[in-house]
Amino acid sequence: MNRIEQFLTMLESERRYSAYTIRSYRHDIYAFLEWLKVDAENFDTECITRDSIKDWAIHLFDVKGLKATSVNRHLASLRSLWDWMREMGCTKRDVMRGISQFKQPKRLPTFVPDSRMEDVVEELRNDIASSDSERLRDALIILLIYTCGLRLSELVEANQEDVAADFSYIRVMGKGGKQRIQPIVKPLAEILKKYFSQNSSQNICIGQKKALILSSKGERINRRTVQRIVARKLKCSGVQGKTSPHVLRHTFATHLLNDGADLREIQELLGHSSLRATQVYTHADFERLKEVYSSAHPHESDVDK
Repeated sequence: MNRIEQFLTMLESERRYSAYTIRSYRHDIYAFLEWLKVDAENFDTECITRDSIKDWAIHLFDVKGLKATSVNRHLASLRSLWDWMREMGCTKRDVMRGISQFKQPKRLPTFVPDSRMEDVVEELRNDIASSDSERLRDALIILLIYTCGLRLSELVEANQEDVAADFSYIRVMGKGGKQRIQPIVKPLAEILKKYFSQNSSQNICIGQKKALILSSKGERINRRTVQRIVARKLKCSGVQGKTSPHVLRHTFATHLLNDGADLREIQELLGHSSLRATQVYTHADFERLKEVYSSAHPHESDVDK
């Protein structure tokens, strides 16, 4: 096993990174080696220099046309690999020193407004009442992400056994193998009970661990299918702009903040390791208040006179 595969195995077994995250690391690292024309099986740390890292970043910008966010991810993958190799004694040089992340444009999270989200939930009522298992499943996907603030990977990787026997909470395995307990609201608990009952009546069993969300073939649902379901359901309910699962997660956090939830509580529910990541929602709320002020304050227009 070459060093790259040893590193990736460590991410899976020790740091418990998700399969999706490991695929991203593998893609970034092997793309770099391919660009260098270096064989992973005979990888020599001496062939890597700080200049080669910088040239790689320029290549990603100028030739691949990637944005700062994507370039920073590629560099972060290399930085993690290099830190591990230094820990393992494969090299003493720190070629990543002095290579900082590129500045990214500040983006506020996109979310669905309260009134529009009410329309979404109302549209789902027919799906919930339906005897069609796929319609029920699709409604459950929307509501699990929206009411529990799940990441796409957390939803896909969840198992039936993660849901409490009394349907009061769900155990969520977040980034870096960090587990959290997410409360389940009563209406969602009833939907889960119906969903479990349908699956049981159809005798659907997948391996030793039963996936929580199943595909039409009775297998663990994949990320792309969930993305399509969410986009279709939100667009059908009149949601404009972005319609990704992450928009629902942002909506979960924004609605909690607007309803007076403490930022620390939101941090815990989102599974953020740092409060800094959660604070973006305060900026979003401030921008919303500015829009309200601009449109409603009786003397706002006088300022320009």
